Amino acid sequence: MGLPYSRFMRCASLIALTYSVTPTVAQAQDAAVQNAEADIIVTGVRASLDRAIDIKRNSSGVVDAISAEDIGKFPDTNLAESLQRITGVSIDRVNGEGSQVTVRGFGGGFNLGTLNGRALPSANVTTVGGDSNADYSSGTSRSFDFGNLASEGVSTLEVYKTGRAAIPSGGIGASINVITRKPLDAREAGFSGTIGVKALYDTSVEKSLSDPAKITPEASGLLSWRDENEVFGVSIFGSYQKRNFSTRGATVNGWNIRRYSQFADPANGFVNDSTQISNAPTDPNTLVSVPNDSSYFYSQGSRERINGSAVVQFRPTETLTFTADALFAQNKQSEQRASQGNWFNRPFAQVEFDGNPVIATTTFLQENIAGVKDAAFEQAYRGVRNRLQDYGLNAKWEINDRVTLSIDGHTGLAQSSPNNPNGVSSTLVGLGAPVVASQSADFSGVIPVQSIVINDAVPGRGPNGNGQLDLGDLGSQMGRTVSSSQRQRLNEIRADLGWELDDLGSRFDVGGNYRTSKMRQARTQTQQTLGDWGIGNVGDIESQAPGVLQTYCLVCKFDNFDAKGQGATLVAFQGNAVDLYNALSPYYAALGNAVGVTNREDNRVKEDIWSAYGQLTWKGELAGRNATLVVGARYERTKVKSTSLIAIPNGITWTADNDFVVSVSDQVEPISDSGSYNNFLPAMDFQIELAKNFIGRFSFSKTIARPDYGNLFVATSVGTPPRPIALGGVASGSTGNARLAPLISDNLDLSFEWYYKPSSYISAGVFEKRVQNFVGTGQTTRNLFGLRDASSGAAGSRSGTALAELQRLRYDPTAVTLFTMTALLQEAGGNIQAASQQFQANVVNGALDQDFADQILRRVDLVADANDPLYDFEVTQPINNRQGKIWGFELAAQHFFGNTGFGVSAAYTLVRGDVGIDVGADPSEDQFALVGLSDTANATLIYDKNGLSARLAYNWRDKFLQSANRGGGDRNPVFVRPFGQLDLNLSWDVSEQFAVSFEAINLTESDIRTYGRDKSNLWYAQELDRRFLLGGRFRF
Repeated sequence: MGLPYSRFMRCASLIALTYSVTPTVAQAQDAAVQNAEADIIVTGVRASLDRAIDIKRNSSGVVDAISAEDIGKFPDTNLAESLQRITGVSIDRVNGEGSQVTVRGFGGGFNLGTLNGRALPSANVTTVGGDSNADYSSGTSRSFDFGNLASEGVSTLEVYKTGRAAIPSGGIGASINVITRKPLDAREAGFSGTIGVKALYDTSVEKSLSDPAKITPEASGLLSWRDENEVFGVSIFGSYQKRNFSTRGATVNGWNIRRYSQFADPANGFVNDSTQISNAPTDPNTLVSVPNDSSYFYSQGSRERINGSAVVQFRPTETLTFTADALFAQNKQSEQRASQGNWFNRPFAQVEFDGNPVIATTTFLQENIAGVKDAAFEQAYRGVRNRLQDYGLNAKWEINDRVTLSIDGHTGLAQSSPNNPNGVSSTLVGLGAPVVASQSADFSGVIPVQSIVINDAVPGRGPNGNGQLDLGDLGSQMGRTVSSSQRQRLNEIRADLGWELDDLGSRFDVGGNYRTSKMRQARTQTQQTLGDWGIGNVGDIESQAPGVLQTYCLVCKFDNFDAKGQGATLVAFQGNAVDLYNALSPYYAALGNAVGVTNREDNRVKEDIWSAYGQLTWKGELAGRNATLVVGARYERTKVKSTSLIAIPNGITWTADNDFVVSVSDQVEPISDSGSYNNFLPAMDFQIELAKNFIGRFSFSKTIARPDYGNLFVATSVGTPPRPIALGGVASGSTGNARLAPLISDNLDLSFEWYYKPSSYISAGVFEKRVQNFVGTGQTTRNLFGLRDASSGAAGSRSGTALAELQRLRYDPTAVTLFTMTALLQEAGGNIQAASQQFQANVVNGALDQDFADQILRRVDLVADANDPLYDFEVTQPINNRQGKIWGFELAAQHFFGNTGFGVSAAYTLVRGDVGIDVGADPSEDQFALVGLSDTANATLIYDKNGLSARLAYNWRDKFLQSANRGGGDRNPVFVRPFGQLDLNLSWDVSEQFAVSFEAINLTESDIRTYGRDKSNLWYAQELDRRFLLGGRFRF
């Protein structure tokens, strides 16, 4: 049950009726809180925690903060890592480092990131890290990646969990404000600053196949100066961080969800009369989960982050201050990834289920092969560059002792761009060795356990026949590139007028804001046939790209995962995918295999936002108790214009059993649409000191979050079916909706805080958010662009004639047999008798010879003709059709044990909601669920005395939903397993000017794992390693 409004209002009413109103001197107003920022002098962890407590205690509403001393004493890898120490905040990780932030269950797109109160532009293409889907990432999110910012350049981090009229809209979960340092705030005139260096040792580098630097540098420096009269000041900050790393893990690309009755029907191609099925569900309506494949991967990469900022302040009079500032952040990431995998053709020889009554999952899968098929060894090179620039100018004029006017403007640009050596985001080269005589995989453990039996002596296939899997057995398949980018330009101007009503802290604030942003997303995908799917040119790697690949044991790299490697599974290959592509692509292009564009996207969204607000702050006493009431409202008008340049697809070619390729014409059509909405956003914060050092708070606010950019795109796109339509495949399509309304949330908070001694407190609070206009999915079935289906199996079509012949001959109708018979029919000029005779001549022991099937798929591509029916695409479109309620509570405490120097802090946030996902839902049901919803906790042991500071921190996040409806028609969820990480930080002030530090990150070597409808439905598992940093910092 949620926390009803009536209960919140009764609490507030009881508090209000208990006390009568009498004015008195109040605590410092909120505006003074920001001015109480720390100087850049590091004075110890306890002092920093005291400042964070002051901000929390003196702010109206629920506000948590991290101050300069804490950041300076123990600078985290990035700002996301710093934010996770705040109650209710959790982070997503990429290669072990924090990136996007979730607050009270709301992910990055539902939170607003600001810099000194200004909205920050965002662009984020998450190509590096993640499973195979990451290669095709698209930049559509509004989420700001805090992993791009170094923590040392920040004065204070503030997280506003309750709405405020004066705060720009966009954050339902929270508004996260990054406050930079100001030179005129320095306590002393003249020069001051810090210079720090660190050496980073990532233990995963020991597993690298190349020889990257094992120790990488980190350096940061801050220089600040102001004159004696506080008229002029300048500060400059710079930071450089480099990290080399390696990682390894396992993936599964697809889980097929069917009713058991559908799976067990030979007409659907999964099984035949010879298939051995163990532990089958007794109820034919039970859902079963069957994988397409399994794969191991090994990656080595690097991350290079550069941050810089500068602030100039000029105060010509005591009442007028000008501030100009600039921010630059760049984060380059690259990753060379090698995989070792297998794909299962159907029908299966043996299948075993786990007995789960909701979703019976395959625990063992075996395929027997007539002849040999290929073992897959794809190579990928991923590279992305994220860049953020922001330039601002502020003028603050104290018109008189009571009235202050502030005018602020800034322009910002965020870019996420391809950064591979060949100018794309991801380069992929498919390699294979046609040596697999049989294969199986055990899915019952943490990762799949692969087992293959090889035969590299099949006549005519090309391998060298030495009985071992080696480079001589290897050939190329396909070359692909993906170039994905996102760019947002944001301009904003605002004016704020504040009027102090009395000397007690009461005031009235009004202001206006205009913000315009232009976001552009682009993605281009290409595909080129190299040696083709059947490995038609074994040995082309050695002949065309000698020395690029090396042989190694991938499964031997695992520390915590057990792949039970033996025989041929101990052999894998790794090399630079860009070098491979550059060597193979021109060779095959000269043979007539041109590079074809398979997808081209160009989407743009322009938003104009006008807003005005009024806010009244009253400070006084209720029955002798200090109290504060802040009431206000914000009005916003938003106009949206979405424009897409659509590259018209001219066909979907059936190239192999389960492989389809979209071909895109040079014809481009622009299409646009627009929408607008108005929002009135009231907010109220009430605070009262119920007893000495015991504070109660009640807050109400209405906030909004704008739809994901991807939902606003008006382009219509087509997807390929995962298998022939005749065998149950479904082709998908999608289109956006520029007229979506924003998500609207009514928020309630009730909390109590007890500051029972210096540096110590206990707080408890409950919250509820009732959200309207969640974006769900509408679905229609229709044709797109007049595209026809070569795999339909419809009567009168080539595939229909082929399917009928297979059924007549009583051969299993699988993707391999259907494609082969259809291709033979095309080669025979429509003569089904000739095609059937050739097919039957290559059947061995009731199964089609794999070598013959590979020859056909290399020789024939099936292009739809006039006899093929039109595709029926399942076309999805985002619509505002969902609402939900999220509620929970937060507990936090901090305690220092007298003057011993020892302290402890801990926090726990529980989040619940009615927007979860049903893992037992039919795959035809498109589900909606709020991603990111999870409980979080952290606990920290602290020591701070005599110049020695230490922190041992454990951060934990419970299971959460990362995405929904993965896998086309299977509509699978992606869950992230609970994750906890233990970190150690030590700092010793050798003198007043010099300190040394030591950090140990992920001491427990916690791993990441994502899964589908059941924990055994693995999507992605990744081992993470410890990192150590040793540094020194000089202050002057």
